[in-house]
Amino acid sequence: MRTRTLLTLAGTVAALTLPLAGPASAADGTVLTTGSVGGTAVAAGEVLTAPLASGTAATFYSSATGTSGISCTSSQFTATVTDNPSAPGTATESVSAHTFDAASCTTNVVGVLGVTGITVNNLPYSAAVSSDGTVTVTPAAGSTIQTTVVLRTLLGSINCVYQAPSLSGTASNADNSINFASAQFTKVSGSSLCFANGYFTAKYAPVTGAGEAVYVN
Repeated sequence: MRTRTLLTLAGTVAALTLPLAGPASAADGTVLTTGSVGGTAVAAGEVLTAPLASGTAATFYSSATGTSGISCTSSQFTATVTDNPSAPGTATESVSAHTFDAASCTTNVVGVLGVTGITVNNLPYSAAVSSDGTVTVTPAAGSTIQTTVVLRTLLGSINCVYQAPSLSGTASNADNSINFASAQFTKVSGSSLCFANGYFTAKYAPVTGAGEAVYVN
């Protein structure tokens, strides 16, 4: 009895102390669930949305470690689940919208007065979310991930167009978030006031479907 009691206690303690910060593999569930880890499977066709995490900003800086560029406090993405297989595995989504509220954006680029707009082009994109928390965003075949930034200057508006072959991020169950850290874009057109490279950093949370938090298993 003593051995069984100790084993039962140890099992209970282990269950209560499992890490919740990152994605967890579910033996009999799907990659994406709502409500909890191993919860209700997210159906194909479900629309997922996520705003910027509270108190954070999406930044587009001229270097990976600098602070010169653009900062926006309002942004959101919308994606539709296209496949949600058993875990461990990789779920796929179609990203149909990725928006930035220009009114929430500021810039400290010398010679630039403000941000008129930020438009994500060439949508939809494909997003792959794996059980290990890896998130990869790719464009359609023959296309590219592209963002057009319109800036106000003393001489009028300028368009800065940036492209990237793909974007990599991470998903976390701690706050149902998707994070992008210094994802690099390269300028393909624009004036000298447009920096040569843009590094995108943002944390979107919570990711929800039908009003419930989405977990990665």
